[in-house]
Amino acid sequence: MEQKNSKSYGSALYTLITVFFFWGFSAASNGVFIPFCKAHFHLSQFESQLIDYTFYGGYFIGSLILYYASEITKVDIMNKLGYKNGIIYGLVLSAAGALLMLPAVNSGSFLFILGAFFVIALGFSLQQTAANPFVIALGSPETGSNRLNLAGGVNNFGTLLGPAAISIILFGSASKQLPADQVKITSINDAYLILAALFIAVAVFFWFSKLPKVTSDEKFESSKKTILPLFVIFIGFCLVFIAKPSAAATGIPEAYFVYASLVIILVTLFVALAAAGRSNEGWGAMHYPQLIFGMIAIFTYVGVEVTIQSNLGSLLKTPEFGGYSTAQIAPYISLYWGSLMIGRWTGAIGAFNLSRLMKNVLTIVVPFIAFGVVLLVNNKLSGQDVSGLYIYGICVAVVIVGFLVGQQKPVRTLTIFGLLGVGTMIFGLLTTGKIGLFALISGGLCCSIMWPSIFALAIAGLGKYTSQGSSLLIMMILGGSIIPPIQGVLADSSQNAVAGMSGIHFSYIVPVIGFAYLAFFAWKAGSVLKKQGIDIDHMEAAASH
Repeated sequence: MEQKNSKSYGSALYTLITVFFFWGFSAASNGVFIPFCKAHFHLSQFESQLIDYTFYGGYFIGSLILYYASEITKVDIMNKLGYKNGIIYGLVLSAAGALLMLPAVNSGSFLFILGAFFVIALGFSLQQTAANPFVIALGSPETGSNRLNLAGGVNNFGTLLGPAAISIILFGSASKQLPADQVKITSINDAYLILAALFIAVAVFFWFSKLPKVTSDEKFESSKKTILPLFVIFIGFCLVFIAKPSAAATGIPEAYFVYASLVIILVTLFVALAAAGRSNEGWGAMHYPQLIFGMIAIFTYVGVEVTIQSNLGSLLKTPEFGGYSTAQIAPYISLYWGSLMIGRWTGAIGAFNLSRLMKNVLTIVVPFIAFGVVLLVNNKLSGQDVSGLYIYGICVAVVIVGFLVGQQKPVRTLTIFGLLGVGTMIFGLLTTGKIGLFALISGGLCCSIMWPSIFALAIAGLGKYTSQGSSLLIMMILGGSIIPPIQGVLADSSQNAVAGMSGIHFSYIVPVIGFAYLAFFAWKAGSVLKKQGIDIDHMEAAASH
């Protein structure tokens, strides 16, 4: 990276990291908005998950457009555009999507609302691509990871506040809550007006700010053989959207189209793995097996992280998990995203130059401090009684043991948390009530530290293809678009598949399988890298997501 000078741009950094807050706030808010839309529009569980499909699909399509544009022009489009301009254009696009949400909501059309979500996410995709390297450039390279950890912390606050804020906007505070059937969906308009104004304000600030010029000196290298697999993945992505009309036209159950989407995406990646193994010419970063296994891992990780909470609202409404109303679920959605914050704050300890003893002490103390923040926010912001959440501290304690054993070594850490995830999800499947609920929510604790471990394993040894590999991994945020509908359609089609278990409860078999693959990936990637002469657990882990 090259920048104009080594000056520290403190005010610019603090303004820039607000976009990280927006990403977290918007993504976590979906956990409350999805069950509300399901009830308001009388949707099936699968249809309600189309909110995540369009939201995370926007990330995928935005990344895909940039990738194809670069391949066609033989120029790194983002590098040519400039990271400052990329963030500005992304903010303006997200503002347009937020403003589009107003007529969409007023129209009463769920399809229109999905379109607005998609435009917001397209803007987020552009911002994501530009913001991470920009954060590193706003100061000395040596402290870049610390700035990314700060930005990640702000993102976590967004995920913590989003569900509570949207719940208050829709239903009011705990002491003055409206019944769900008395709530008008237009109540959400003020939130999107404020978001649009904030997007525009930050964009204007950046437009007039004197910021470092951030460019890459790397020569663009075309990877023409990746074009077809990525297009086939795009076709797989589209199958989910056309599942319902296709089912109506053909008589084939819509579930088949949704499952076919997943099969097409995974088979395409494995076929690319085999083809690149025979001849690596023209495959670029994809001729490294650790990258393709890593692309599947990022796809799985994001999908698991999103699907646990996106289906949680419907699970909470079932009698065996409390029979909560839509207005009462926000604390549990917030606790789930707060679990990710707990883990990421703990993971950030490794970014500081501390003694091993001090790191171990903080690894024990910080998670409980973060848990306290989660409880405080839920109590003070929404007025909810959080005493019933105290027992979740046991889950936090279990994960602390995982951190102490893992020592932030990518293979070991990902293996431990993958297996913990399998265990918690199976426990949640076999139990009900608060015990089963907290077991499923603790999937957030297991997910919290996975991104840096997956990234470290996937890009290790890529050399000059590291940047391209990173772009392909970011594209696999697509998992957040595909896996929640998979779980939704499974919930709809298995209502009485297992005696005594509701369809939505049984559908949590999906994250069990996801966590199992992530544990497998840790072993597989570690094995592949050792054959390449790389012992990743003795290298520094990647910066936290």
